[in-house]
Amino acid sequence: MAISSAPCYTGVAFYSGSALLNLALKMNPVVAQPGYGARGATASSWQTDVFDCCDDLGVCLCGTFFPLCLSCQIASDMDECCLCGGSVAMRTLYRTRYGIPGSICDDYLCLMCCPNCTLCQLKRDIDKRRAMNAF
Repeated sequence: MAISSAPCYTGVAFYSGSALLNLALKMNPVVAQPGYGARGATASSWQTDVFDCCDDLGVCLCGTFFPLCLSCQIASDMDECCLCGGSVAMRTLYRTRYGIPGSICDDYLCLMCCPNCTLCQLKRDIDKRRAMNAF
């Protein structure tokens, strides 16, 4: 029995260098991941600063003496669950929903350094956007 020295390739296509380059140029690679959500957030900013607590005296008093009630009211406004410790998640969700620049780290530090003022800022922002029919 004679053994053939010719290689046996079945189902494999071989391309020359120029044919391979032409094939690669015809492909359209995906260069961006698809987004999520029904609408894209446009760039925005907070309607008030963190320490503008006296802009709305009612919110300021509620945030000072009843911060848990204010947190639950904010959660209700955002159709979220009123869960202890969810303030960072709510602030991050709100910030990304309205295209407000920042990071989760910024949200965490704001809530750890001055939680009452940060909750008041979020409530004032919700109220102002609601008044502009933008909430």
